[in-house]
Amino acid sequence: MNHPPRPVGDAAGLPERPRPPRWATRLLHWLCPPHRAEELEGDLSELFQQRVQAVGLSQARWRYVRDVLSLLRPSLLKRDKYPRPTTTTMIRNYFKIAWRNLAKNKAFSVINIGGLSVGMTVAMLIGLWMYDELTFNTYYQHYGRIAKVMQSATVNGDFGAGEYMPLPLAKTLQTDFADDFERVVLSSWTREHILAYGDKKFTKTGNYVSPEAPDLLSLTMTKGTRAGLTDPASVLLAASVATALFGDADPLGKVVKIDNKLNVKVMGVYEDFPHNTEFREMRFMAPWDLYVSSEPWIRENAGWDNNSWQILAQIAPQADFTSVSAKIKDLRLKNVPETAHVKPAVFLHPMSRWHLYDQWDKSGVAGGRIQYVWLFGLIGVFVLLLACINFMNLSTARSEKRAKEVGIRKAVGSNRAQLISQFFSESLLVVGVAFTLSLLLVWLALPLFNDIADKKLVMPWQEPVFWLSGLGFSLVTGLIAGSYPALYLSSFQPITVLKGTSSGFRVGRFATLPRQVLVVIQFTVSVTLITGTVIVFQQIQHAKNRPVGYDRSGLITVAMNTPELFGHYNALRSELIGTGAVVDMATSSSPTTQLGSRQIGFDWVGKDPAMKEQLGVMAVTHDFGKTVGWQFVAGRDFSRTFSTDSSGLILNETAVKYMGLNDPVGKVVKWNGKPFQVVGVIRDMVMDSPFAPVYQTAFLLNYNWAGVINIKLNPRLSASESLASVEAVFRTFNPGSPFDYKFLDQQYALKFAAEERISTLASIFAVLAIFISCLGLFGLASFTAEQRTKEIGVRKVLGASVLNLWSLLSKDFVFLVLIAFGIATPIAWYFLSGWLQKYEYRTELSWWIFAASGAGALAITLLTVSFQAIKAALMDPVKSLRSE
Repeated sequence: MNHPPRPVGDAAGLPERPRPPRWATRLLHWLCPPHRAEELEGDLSELFQQRVQAVGLSQARWRYVRDVLSLLRPSLLKRDKYPRPTTTTMIRNYFKIAWRNLAKNKAFSVINIGGLSVGMTVAMLIGLWMYDELTFNTYYQHYGRIAKVMQSATVNGDFGAGEYMPLPLAKTLQTDFADDFERVVLSSWTREHILAYGDKKFTKTGNYVSPEAPDLLSLTMTKGTRAGLTDPASVLLAASVATALFGDADPLGKVVKIDNKLNVKVMGVYEDFPHNTEFREMRFMAPWDLYVSSEPWIRENAGWDNNSWQILAQIAPQADFTSVSAKIKDLRLKNVPETAHVKPAVFLHPMSRWHLYDQWDKSGVAGGRIQYVWLFGLIGVFVLLLACINFMNLSTARSEKRAKEVGIRKAVGSNRAQLISQFFSESLLVVGVAFTLSLLLVWLALPLFNDIADKKLVMPWQEPVFWLSGLGFSLVTGLIAGSYPALYLSSFQPITVLKGTSSGFRVGRFATLPRQVLVVIQFTVSVTLITGTVIVFQQIQHAKNRPVGYDRSGLITVAMNTPELFGHYNALRSELIGTGAVVDMATSSSPTTQLGSRQIGFDWVGKDPAMKEQLGVMAVTHDFGKTVGWQFVAGRDFSRTFSTDSSGLILNETAVKYMGLNDPVGKVVKWNGKPFQVVGVIRDMVMDSPFAPVYQTAFLLNYNWAGVINIKLNPRLSASESLASVEAVFRTFNPGSPFDYKFLDQQYALKFAAEERISTLASIFAVLAIFISCLGLFGLASFTAEQRTKEIGVRKVLGASVLNLWSLLSKDFVFLVLIAFGIATPIAWYFLSGWLQKYEYRTELSWWIFAASGAGALAITLLTVSFQAIKAALMDPVKSLRSE
């Protein structure tokens, strides 16, 4: 059925030339190539006008939109071959080109990405380690206002500082300086105690503290309150201890026994302190008043002249450590006038400095672990720098191959800014891939790294700061690593490059100079790290090989924590020896790996009146010498046949020299007015740091000061068999306590733990630095061999041997390593000699150490370069010269 045409124009009340929807036309132009969009728009506009006359404006507009959408199917949306570029398109193309270059040059890519990822992994691990060190103790809420109360003194010209304090000082600080101190806390030393509940018995470390301690340390309570220690018969347990003792049961109100003698009620459970805190080993807290009431010797030694405890303090908000230290400086001197000859000075040591500044030299300058923090920070920076140098070297080395690319791009209109952007995009792509790989490597390496470094580091995946710093770190690394290639390659002149020679692209004698400088820097750092690692290792071995003056083999110690072990010395010793598993047994006031007491008040004939004397004192029983195997140089051991030995002394060699005694045996030494006769002189026993001189020490007989049981196991029996027999005897005498023992040689080995951790970490970082340097060297050697392929072919045709060609390709790299060795040697000597100065018992810097480090670096270089050199030398010259 035919319909008459509808009226248009004025008759329909419409404009003379109706237009299609503008948004549809814009969509057409936005999604189609320009010339294609104009063509489609013309066709659709003509069709639109016909439809207006046929079906009306409304239907025509709807059908126009439908036609546009139909035309914009994916198959019709193909742009023309050369679309108009946009910024997004250009950036996308940069990364496409970068990815293709990486895929095309696989060896180059592996070396670059591998080197950067290893460098970034090392830097990231060191960064996590440094952050943990620098944030040590920040867990505590009042971190910025907590301090240890300490005292310093200068004895015979040597500065010393310690945290052993007298009891009355705490009360004086609380009463006389109330405006300066918010809290003052007395504390025993963190040591092992036996906690028992029913049949469960555990040895846990803890402290007796003042009731204000939970608030000072800002305990996070999971059960109970911080005020629990106001009850003298109470205890606060760490969550781990509460779980061990009570499982899932509610611990509050339960009665626990400490050291088989003190019944205390659980008044609270607190969250275990993190690993990077000072009091991480404090598994329980008991009231200070309970400690005093259970130990009569504390009340007997509660004067100003006894320094046996530690005092913690929290200063008031308006106070500062320096001004408060000035106020309390002379408190001990005023109350103990007889110490005027050493002039003790009381001061506050802030918590922020406990971990990193815990050592003082003779002049009073504080130091400690902070030197290792900055040392490893420098190592991290240098290792990352080595990886960046690899990138620069390999990128500039390949510049000749990309010179024509740069020339063509400039010839067709690319400006230098676009080329710089392209090269930076390549650099950022490499760094992005390396950063992703380094995250995986760090995650995989953290468990092993934590074991070596004694840390509990975790990947902070959910921390925005970590990601921001990581991405910023990657961006900076990418810009640094890509800066030289981007600026260097983009500077080529197109005409001269396409001709093959130019002033802008030099392939002459000095073109490789920048790369040679960077290689020298790499190996200077590597040789310095190798030398440092060797020196640290030698220093540790030097101390380990030091004569200790007694026999540690088969020697175990048991702490005397419970009353059942006191007063039964002879019976216990007889039972142990009777088993056949024990050679001998003795007690002492402290283990032989720790000199627990230093005393003044000694006098002897010939003493210089101006001398500020101080001797270490250790109380032992008659059988101590036979048990530990100390060695006499004069006189005899303590003996039960001499009743006068109750007032006898045994001195070590250092004490004899310190006191200036000639023929010391038989001489009388007074201690606080009481006369003691020297009965023997022993060889120096290393009891404190194996890196420090042996301290002048006097040994005396005293059965009441016993704190440690020393047991010599029978060497003819296995350790497990002997320990089973010893445990059976201890269970007879002390049935309510677990049998906990320590091998003395293991305890002595712990003295090297910090240095060995540093040595191990430094060794790992040195190996990785060498690995990164060799990666770069391997890449450069490969490129050099590739560039000189035709030269090598000509030389072979003319009769050159493989050895000649190997020498030709290797000598330049050997020369660079020798230059690096010459630079690294004085640098290493300067820093390592300074490091060794902090050890009074130290090794010497021998010339062979530096020579061995240089020889090692040279050998590694030759191994790295020789593979490519020999490979190139064995190549068939026919293939290399075929194009000629």
